[in-house]
Amino acid sequence: MSTKRVHPVDEVLPLRQLFTFGLQHVLVMYAGAVAVPLILGSALGLTSAQIVTLINANLLTSGIATLIQTLGFWKFGARLPLIQGCSFIALAPMIMIGKEFGLSQIFGAVIAAGAITIALAPVFSRLLRFFPPVVIGSLITIIGISLMPAAAIWLGGGNPGAEDFGKPANLLLGLATVSVTLVIYAKFSGFIGNLSVLIGLFAGSLIAAAFGMTNFSRVGDAAWFELSPPMAFGVPEFSLVPIMIMTLAMLVIMAETTGNCLAIGKLTGKPTTQQTLGNAFRADGLSTMLGGVFNSFPYNAFTQNTGLIALSNVRSRFVVAAAGAIMVLMGLFPKLGALIAAVPTPVLGGCAIVMFGMTTVAGIQELSRVKFEGTRNGIIVAVSVSVGVLPMSFPALFEHAHGALKLILESGIFLGAITAIVLNVLLNNEKNASDGIAAELAE
Repeated sequence: MSTKRVHPVDEVLPLRQLFTFGLQHVLVMYAGAVAVPLILGSALGLTSAQIVTLINANLLTSGIATLIQTLGFWKFGARLPLIQGCSFIALAPMIMIGKEFGLSQIFGAVIAAGAITIALAPVFSRLLRFFPPVVIGSLITIIGISLMPAAAIWLGGGNPGAEDFGKPANLLLGLATVSVTLVIYAKFSGFIGNLSVLIGLFAGSLIAAAFGMTNFSRVGDAAWFELSPPMAFGVPEFSLVPIMIMTLAMLVIMAETTGNCLAIGKLTGKPTTQQTLGNAFRADGLSTMLGGVFNSFPYNAFTQNTGLIALSNVRSRFVVAAAGAIMVLMGLFPKLGALIAAVPTPVLGGCAIVMFGMTTVAGIQELSRVKFEGTRNGIIVAVSVSVGVLPMSFPALFEHAHGALKLILESGIFLGAITAIVLNVLLNNEKNASDGIAAELAE
């Protein structure tokens, strides 16, 4: 009697592997996960205690959001290995709302925008037909390239304004981390080889500790247990203008979620369907609503972890669910979060070079399946990728844009996706029509 083979995405690994692979995901995304509450709190002049509350709440709800997206229930959750974190897209709008209307209005706008996202999910999921391979390949390539500035900032030390940013010690530490990661990946297979990034992170941290480049003081200062109560900053307030601003940010986030779902679908061999996309949008909306209630912010999938899946080839969504569970514990036990935060940023940068490059390779592999000879696909890829990397390559280009326009222009993934979709419709429409007529005649 034959048994039905379980898809790698739905495979439940042994507990030890779930924990170690999940921890690997958490270490990769931790710096990005705490950046949004840290920057927002500083911009709004919050106290250190208030910022700590935001960070703990963010880790807790990031874990819950990841569990919703990976495990899913009813029509919520893509059931793909998508790790969730606070979106950087919403950062500038939230600072704008906070300075103009106050912190309570931020949380009110977040809750309302999350509810609107759930309502719009069925509509936006129908746009999947506008993503043929030439668009998907361009989009994944843009995602990989757009992540490189983050890798460079981490490699230099994390703070471009610091005096020691980019010093040789930081660069050498990053290089050592890259070297260890590559050696493990090349020399070992199976379980050890799949942990190459985690081993690289630990090895880099040990090297940093040996040369006095780590700081564990936050571990001692952190509380053993702390639960951020809902609405710790007051009852959320709802006004039309902040809600409209946050909803626009969520529309851009939905475009990025589309790209992330398509990228993960290609990497895992489980193609994204209209239903998958709708479920992912609803999960983003629900997680965002929970974020607004529990002192956190809008959520979407972290692109940093796409490269880790490509590198490790561990495709189980339950691994990422384990990462979500770890983040929940980090939100409840701040000492655990502080310990993970002690990983030096140059070490993260070294691993990021490898992982983000793997995301770009996934895009190139998808484009290799696209027919270029005798088609207009070449110009579609050329223009869409070029437009998509503009905000990353020279951010000052759009410094005179304001409001909603600035929000759109600062998202290279959104710009690249729109460009690729429009060019494909305009340049390939005639060819697609003729192909359809030929198919009908053949029948």
